[in-house]
Amino acid sequence: MKKLIVSTSPHIKSPVTTQNIMLDVLIALAPATVMAVVLFGLRALLIIGVCVVTAVVSEFIFNLINKRKQTVLDLSATVTGLLLALNLPLTATVWQCIVGSIFAIIVVKCLFGGLGHNFANPAITARIFLLLSFSTTIAGGTSPQLVDVVASATPLAAIKDGATHQLPSLLHMLIGLRGGAIGEVCSIALIVGYIYLVVKKVIHFETPLIFVATVFLLSWLIKGDITIALYQVLGGGLLLGAIFMATDYVTTPINRVGKMVFALGCGLITVLIRFFGNYPEGVSFSILLMNILSPYIEKLCKKKAFGGAKNV
Repeated sequence: MKKLIVSTSPHIKSPVTTQNIMLDVLIALAPATVMAVVLFGLRALLIIGVCVVTAVVSEFIFNLINKRKQTVLDLSATVTGLLLALNLPLTATVWQCIVGSIFAIIVVKCLFGGLGHNFANPAITARIFLLLSFSTTIAGGTSPQLVDVVASATPLAAIKDGATHQLPSLLHMLIGLRGGAIGEVCSIALIVGYIYLVVKKVIHFETPLIFVATVFLLSWLIKGDITIALYQVLGGGLLLGAIFMATDYVTTPINRVGKMVFALGCGLITVLIRFFGNYPEGVSFSILLMNILSPYIEKLCKKKAFGGAKNV
């Protein structure tokens, strides 16, 4: 009896830690990060560095002031800073990167109790905050150094304005020779990251797939043009948002059916904003709105216990 250990659940623990998961996300983001620097130059590296450092320092100082256990080594702040940076255009200033990173970590994450307690994705929320506050420099995107300035309009903006003659080729859309945020332009790099996360079982394959497929099918239905539908998939931040932010563990439903409903809702809202709203892009807003609805989706899609009544 002396060897009997009494403890609270869980009694069987997974060897996978938050740090392991975040490290895998950073590895998956590496191709997009490298391509951001290759396509946009050292200015992109500066934006990435400022966002990541500010995010980590903000969390460290907040924990220090509030005498909380330091959590910067779990790499979640690093991931948040990197995701925010990759969602920003080259025109973002250094001080805007600092403000956005502080907002993401302090306001959206730490003030709600830290990782596991935030109601919305910090990077997405900070990106929307910057977009609404500094639309002149944050809205839209810039073109890589290898692209002619004449064709610098983002593909989604060109489609919105009816200037389809300004659209780059689909090949250029894949490799990143088009306007946009620094981390969203190279579709191939993002797809490589998606494959890595699925193989490592960090995310379920269906969430990004349903999100992207919904946007593709609805765009095809609305425009009646499969080519435009492809541009809707490859343009904007759809792949970046669907792969790395719509799969967030904390702010999305836990069960797989709920995740599918979440992805479907994101795709629907994205299309509604893109085609019928004032913004040519809608991924960030769609994910934030579905983050808010996640608890209700989770409740509706919760599995019924065998022999029990379904919760209402």
